[in-house]
Amino acid sequence: MCEFCTKHGEGKKWYLVMRNYSRELRNEKRRDRFINYYWARFEDYYRQFAQVDAVRNVPVVGTLARRYARYKLKSEEWGQIVPIEDVEQIVDMQDSIVRLPCVCRWMTTGREARYCIGVGVDDTGILGKYPDLSHGLEVLEKEEAKKLLRSFDTQGLVHKVYTFMTPYIGTICNCDQDCLSYRAQEKAKLVQTVFRAEYVSLVDWDLCNGCKKCLLQCQFGAIHYSNTTERPTIEMSQCYGCGVCRAVCDKGAIALKPRTDFAKLPW
Repeated sequence: MCEFCTKHGEGKKWYLVMRNYSRELRNEKRRDRFINYYWARFEDYYRQFAQVDAVRNVPVVGTLARRYARYKLKSEEWGQIVPIEDVEQIVDMQDSIVRLPCVCRWMTTGREARYCIGVGVDDTGILGKYPDLSHGLEVLEKEEAKKLLRSFDTQGLVHKVYTFMTPYIGTICNCDQDCLSYRAQEKAKLVQTVFRAEYVSLVDWDLCNGCKKCLLQCQFGAIHYSNTTERPTIEMSQCYGCGVCRAVCDKGAIALKPRTDFAKLPW
């Protein structure tokens, strides 16, 4: 299991521990100050990590900068990829579920897309102070939220939980390659921002018909097609375990397996 399960989950999946969504944790003064700063000045918050890019190839300095950035992110805003089954469990734990605009897409594309789900917040809470974000806020019932999240699976959007001053979890993001954390971790190879899921995906060749739909669904380039076998293979060291490839598999040929069943896979 990931290190947060040990630190913040008592050996369980840390994002399924109710305390990490609690009002008590949310209302701690230092966290309240951070959340206010984050929503009021999120562009400045993310811009600071561009400094890592400027020095990453400088010997010693670049290494230290990456380590510091990773440490800072882990303590402030860190994520983990979560498959739909676990996301639905998270939804069932919540008193309040809110759909809101995605900050990343706002910054990277200039377009508003309401792909993020706030948990434990409502229209009288923190977002109400910032009209640019709160004007698109929509309170959802649990079953409505689950239906929406399942539709995101079909669209190839990867579910991630994110902290606001770890271990408090405030959002479920639903990401593609417009996501800032994706660009920093996977595209630019700049700094790690999320843990991979507690799972990896595997293809059952006896069920697979070689349609290739799953290749287009994978955001991480982990699925490769063999002309020899006429079947796809999932490279486990590249797989993030999001499970969205399953949403387009008509044959049910892809399954999630615990990451810990396989030695030395990266987190």
